[in-house]
Amino acid sequence: MTAGLEVGVIGLGAFGRLAACHLDPHVDLLAHDAAVDAVDGIVCGSLEEVAARDVVILAVPVQLIGEVCREIAPHVRPDALVLDVASVKIEPMAQMRAHLPAATRIMGTHPLFGPQSAADGVAGQSIVLCPGDGVDPACIAGFLRDNLRLDVHISDADTHDRTMASVQALTHLVSKVITDLALPIAPYTTRSYELLTQAADLVAGDSDELFRAIERHNPYAAALRARFFEAARALDGRLE
Repeated sequence: MTAGLEVGVIGLGAFGRLAACHLDPHVDLLAHDAAVDAVDGIVCGSLEEVAARDVVILAVPVQLIGEVCREIAPHVRPDALVLDVASVKIEPMAQMRAHLPAATRIMGTHPLFGPQSAADGVAGQSIVLCPGDGVDPACIAGFLRDNLRLDVHISDADTHDRTMASVQALTHLVSKVITDLALPIAPYTTRSYELLTQAADLVAGDSDELFRAIERHNPYAAALRARFFEAARALDGRLE
């Protein structure tokens, strides 16, 4: 991607705004969100205008990707590249392939960071690219490395979701439990406790919608979640 490339961002929630702000200095960017009139520093347009860009980024919840793809399909350019930024990859990539024109190139992406973890910038953060059939990720990967200084990983959708079942779904589950306990501030702690609470704090601001997407839309999360609770019950039994 270069400064002359037309990039559209659909969805200006927390991550959509983050992505738009960091991409804007490097590309010709236009954004759209039906629920947002304007965002400081970001040029907004109609859904039709944004969908007709060279590269279209779907920064919408995973459960809306199919619906959005059906809406933009008539406006997507031949051979355009459409990306999603969801936390799972099998389901959104299947939705994009099912509802976008056959010539559309698709790529699943998963930025492994958000507004909280990237509060000091995105440089050094990780992103996973899952290219669709016939899509060469080299150009996008090079742009992300050279311009945004991201650590880029190339994967397939199945390997990504298997990995994220433990890396993300399990850690978010544990962090959610710790957050829901509403523990009082400790007058003194151990390093392990501090690391545990730091992990919980990183996801405390995530929406319930995001948490449910991570847990429910990853086909491998439920089995690992069951193993986790079984292990917890077994440990509780040993302590009895």
